[in-house]
Amino acid sequence: MVTLRAVFRRQTSPGFSRPLALLVAGALFMENLDGTILQTAAPSIAADFGITPSSVGVTMVTYLLAVAVVVPASGWIADRLGTRRVFLWALAGFTVTSLLCALAPNLLWLCIFRTLQGICGALMIPIGRLAVLRAIRPTDLLAAMAYLTWPSLVAPVVAPFLGGLLSDTVGWRWIFGVNIPIGIILAIIGLRVIPKVDTTTRTPLDWRGFALVAGAVVCVTGGVELMAGGRWPIVVALLIASVLMTWAAVRVMRSMEHPLFDVDVMRIRTFRSGSIGGSVYRMVITAAPFLFALLLQSGFGWSAATAGAIITAVFVGNLVIKPVTTPIIRALGFRRTLILSTFAGALLLAAFVAVTPDVPVVVIVVLLVLSGVFRSIGFSAYNTLQFADVGERDLVAANTLSSTLQQVATALGIAVAALAVRIGVGIVGPDGDLAYRLAFGLVAALMLIPLIGALRLPSDAGATATVRYRAAAESSDAT
Repeated sequence: MVTLRAVFRRQTSPGFSRPLALLVAGALFMENLDGTILQTAAPSIAADFGITPSSVGVTMVTYLLAVAVVVPASGWIADRLGTRRVFLWALAGFTVTSLLCALAPNLLWLCIFRTLQGICGALMIPIGRLAVLRAIRPTDLLAAMAYLTWPSLVAPVVAPFLGGLLSDTVGWRWIFGVNIPIGIILAIIGLRVIPKVDTTTRTPLDWRGFALVAGAVVCVTGGVELMAGGRWPIVVALLIASVLMTWAAVRVMRSMEHPLFDVDVMRIRTFRSGSIGGSVYRMVITAAPFLFALLLQSGFGWSAATAGAIITAVFVGNLVIKPVTTPIIRALGFRRTLILSTFAGALLLAAFVAVTPDVPVVVIVVLLVLSGVFRSIGFSAYNTLQFADVGERDLVAANTLSSTLQQVATALGIAVAALAVRIGVGIVGPDGDLAYRLAFGLVAALMLIPLIGALRLPSDAGATATVRYRAAAESSDAT
């Protein structure tokens, strides 16, 4: 019988460490969940602090901005201090700040503690993934990314339901309180499974590059957060500033001996396709759960609990397909997998344009399950494709740049959902569910961007990550 100790003992042999991947996945799930779970708890927090529910939104903004500022420097911090040390300290810090958030006496202190929590979370996201990627061979990449993908898929789906459930039963403070035992357990496991052998470098921080990249990410994050409020002059100004700072950051980093990260990593075709197409894909699948909730609650008049329970069907789809996601990618290759999952995902989103209150619940559940199936396949493929051809020398730069783009895509996803609804309301008016249904059509159209990118990939794109499967298949044929 396999004991728990055996499962989580430190792996000393080279290659893919499942205990390490599970540890990082658990930490990433905790961080991803905390990024969105407060939305359904806003009324409870507002009642406790004696403020309006809309005022609670600032806690989510401060968290996102804190993450946005720190993520670009994560690669340098990992090189400077070591991935093991930084990840464990970030995990401990996230646990402590969760306790502080649970004890916050008012909105100001909650924002301060959320900012500190965001800083710790920003280090857990990329450095945890870096710890896994540094320890694997190319043939293990698909297996590793399968573990690291599910937190980003599941957290946005279960967050509204879990946040509402905790708020209505034991109180909103337990939204943060549940992190404490989880964080302690993960930290104890981390001491065992994270390799102690760690390399560090003493290169100076590229302060100009960091300031420009962080500024660009903050501007775009702040800009998209303001979209829902219709503050277009400020939004346009922030987005223009973000573009200008991004351009300046690229020029600065290319001229530095020790840049914040090497932007020339974008010349790797699979990384470029996985990052750009994958960011748009992430943006759309981040927007989808929010649109599902808006359609069912505001459009159909369902309760938050009922809508949240139905939306968990997306999670069921993720769960059902996850065991065969890696074999599918290995059998079809990245190009065909991405074409299939992106096209099917767009069709399923577009199908909700025709979903009315008269449609049987079972049909809605089936559509949500299928949506979860294809979003899981596509997301796993994009996340893996990014690193399929990235060598060890470029790993830190690729990981930092990828994490930064993912942060922007996540922020854009929430804003895109709100903006699509506003456009729908502008077309058909605020009454009824048609505006929410039209929003699905607009978001489905955005899937054409990653679909075009997938069609342009060569048939053997990312083949190094599927070589083990092909070798096994050839061996089987030979026998």
